[in-house]
Amino acid sequence: MTAVVVELSARDLTHADLESCAWAGSPVHLASVARQLDRARLGEVDYLAVCPPSGLPVAIGGVDYRAREGVGTLWQLTVHPALRSCGIGTFLVHAAEGRVRARGLRRAELSVEETNPRARALYDRLGYVASGRRPESWDELAPDGSVRHYETVCTVMSKDLESGVPRRWTHESD
Repeated sequence: MTAVVVELSARDLTHADLESCAWAGSPVHLASVARQLDRARLGEVDYLAVCPPSGLPVAIGGVDYRAREGVGTLWQLTVHPALRSCGIGTFLVHAAEGRVRARGLRRAELSVEETNPRARALYDRLGYVASGRRPESWDELAPDGSVRHYETVCTVMSKDLESGVPRRWTHESD
């Protein structure tokens, strides 16, 4: 087995990045991300890109500081499908938590769809604790090009933040 070390960095996502993020969701979703970047300019949210040395995003996600008073709410977290289960999601969550701490906040919160056990397992491993349930909804592009309304039930999870953000990511492969 050979260890492959890939340097990752977390930076602000930009409008220019969106053309290389088609893997992250439908055009409707990416239009929503573009609107969130406008909110980032106002300081209401942070929207992060996790990148290898190429500078192209392999994971993206936001932190909303207005969703709940005194809490950084992580949302729209996603990793490129070909790179899932490699530790990049962990890196993204830690980077987002770092942004929350930098704002002087000590609590992070997120919602995970109850039909997404892999994401729930990640958040459990990272120390998030279920604190409730709530319905959520959004619009998404259907395969036929129409926009459909999506509704789901999410588990709300929260975490008291401590110091320490990983600087390196290692993945062992054959």
